[in-house]
Amino acid sequence: MENIVLKIDSRGRVAIPAKVMKDFDYHPGDVLFMKPEKTAIHLAKVENPFDELVEYIKYERENGKSIELRAFAKKHKIPIKK
Repeated sequence: MENIVLKIDSRGRVAIPAKVMKDFDYHPGDVLFMKPEKTAIHLAKVENPFDELVEYIKYERENGKSIELRAFAKKHKIPIKK
């Protein structure tokens, strides 16, 4: 990726160019983690680990690889209240 020159506006804001937004899959409303250092600022998108878990669960369910909670409990002889 080539170097990009950005200018800080009067309110201390910097706009992230559209190409960078696309390349890093950033979207309006995303939350970023900022790590300030002496001569640089590092930004990283904050990911919710539950989002990936939900996608995994959906995939497993759609491909018939999951079972209902009661069936799981019965299979593993785990008592549950009815």
